[in-house]
Amino acid sequence: MDKNRKVYPKKNLGQHFMKDASIAKRIADSLTGEGYDSVLEIGPGMGILTEFLLERGFSDFRVIEIDNESVHYLKSHYAQLDITTGDFLSMEIDKYFSEKMAIIGNFPYNISTQILFKVLKHRDKIVEIAGTLQKEVAERICAGPGSKTYGILSVLLQAFYKAEYLFTVSEHVFSPPPKVKSGVIRLIRNDVTNLDCDETLFFRVVKACFNQRRKTLRNSVRAAFELSRDDYYEFGLRPEQLSVEQFVKLTNWIDANRIKSE
Repeated sequence: MDKNRKVYPKKNLGQHFMKDASIAKRIADSLTGEGYDSVLEIGPGMGILTEFLLERGFSDFRVIEIDNESVHYLKSHYAQLDITTGDFLSMEIDKYFSEKMAIIGNFPYNISTQILFKVLKHRDKIVEIAGTLQKEVAERICAGPGSKTYGILSVLLQAFYKAEYLFTVSEHVFSPPPKVKSGVIRLIRNDVTNLDCDETLFFRVVKACFNQRRKTLRNSVRAAFELSRDDYYEFGLRPEQLSVEQFVKLTNWIDANRIKSE
């Protein structure tokens, strides 16, 4: 494969295409390859990342691309590539992958959060994620308690994954360049199989608290749940001060003290 071949962007799709092969290789190499043989690349476009992933020799590698022009280009340049035409958000993961897998890509900014929420739903199968997101979103995912950027995505993803911010990508390595920088992250599945609480309620609690992040937990929780008590020992804190474990404890307290008709 010619690593120096020019990658031509598509027209009129409002997308940003990476043109720096060295950055693409760094992203491809960020996958550890540990604990899985299956890899899915989301939105390969003209394949600048794809060629380095093919070189890594994963036994089960496929891409999913929604744009027909890109699909045609990929088929003409990578005859051996397993291509699924469609939208990842509608993809039936279990139909294509039966074993543990990883996901990678230069994720579209406008659906990156939706991609990650889908990953959460399939967290027992998707054991690693690596890719490029808007820098602000990437930093938020990897932020710890006490940070101003710590939020819903931080807590929900870190409940099940180890999050690492790997490096920043300049807007100038894309064509056309976006108005913001990008960040490359890696998420690796942790050992948590089940949270020690009602997980559906946990998701509700985290979202309710951060939807009013400037308020104390007492105010945000009382606004979202009808409770029989108002004496939780951490009610004076704000949501960004709580770790995943503290949110689990809060969820259990709410579960035990919410009025059952709620």
